[in-house]
Amino acid sequence: MSKRRKFFKKNILLWFVLTPVVVVAAVFFYVVCVRSTVLRPTVFNVVRGDSVTGVANRLVQNNLIYSKDAFVASVRFHGGKIQSGQYDIPRGASLWRITKMLVSGDVATTTVVVPEGLTVKQIKNLLLQHSGLTGEVECDSDKSRPVCNLQDGQIFPDTYRVARGASRLSVLELMRKKMLDVRTHLSKANSNLPKPLKNWDQVLTLASIVQKETPVAREMPIVASVYLNRLNKGMRLQADPTVVYVLTDGLGDMQGQPLLRGHLKIDSPYNTYRNSGLPPAPIANVGLAALRAVLRPAKTKFLFFVADGQGGHRFSIDYAEHQKNHNAWRKIKENK
Repeated sequence: MSKRRKFFKKNILLWFVLTPVVVVAAVFFYVVCVRSTVLRPTVFNVVRGDSVTGVANRLVQNNLIYSKDAFVASVRFHGGKIQSGQYDIPRGASLWRITKMLVSGDVATTTVVVPEGLTVKQIKNLLLQHSGLTGEVECDSDKSRPVCNLQDGQIFPDTYRVARGASRLSVLELMRKKMLDVRTHLSKANSNLPKPLKNWDQVLTLASIVQKETPVAREMPIVASVYLNRLNKGMRLQADPTVVYVLTDGLGDMQGQPLLRGHLKIDSPYNTYRNSGLPPAPIANVGLAALRAVLRPAKTKFLFFVADGQGGHRFSIDYAEHQKNHNAWRKIKENK
């Protein structure tokens, strides 16, 4: 037999052997990695404690996969465990893709935006209105946990990306831990506090007043300097937000009602019109800008400020100038 015929015969045999293998592999790849029974985007929930077999049965019942056994085998190939949570399964998702989603915990997410300057009560109300979260904002049991006893100043306002369906208490805990991280970082980076502040709690309390006084980040260091100057001179802070905090029982929002002169006489340790120094604790939850403004205030001699009618403030060194600025602000309000 010639070499040519021998080579041809060997290749024919090899072709007969390999073709079924290639066909089986191609079919397996198509069936597992390409074929899909998902006709429309579907939300699928895996509850903590669900078994792989139980999840496979529900996937078949919902026409999301075609084979329970193939799914179970695929999960075993990926490690044998699936993660609880809510999943957005897209149209056309293959069994392989669904398996990878459930094994890796690629759950659906939702965004929680917490603005700076809100109180704990306001933040809890905000979370209760968020449809992507579950559960209550108060603890039913084990109230010894820090998240069950949140005080203003202990939450860090930010944008949080969390699993859809996450509990509201878990989101509050996430915000609490973020503030602890911020506190640790800023405390290490700013060991020398501006006079007369002596500790982080005082920094946080003053920052909460600055946060409530102005939403303009570039103004915050100047506002902080005003209050620090007043503290160093032994002057009362006379900060309206501290009175609002008392009047609203910690809500921090007058809800459209005006702050009247008579309100400034309310008896409370938080009322900085009646009491010298800082209030006993923060009156809001603050962001980085307000904290940095207190830690690194502007160098000014300003002792007063009043709104300028354009979203900012006018600052002054003496009371006579402040009165002029105040009269200008009063005219602006009258003409609105």
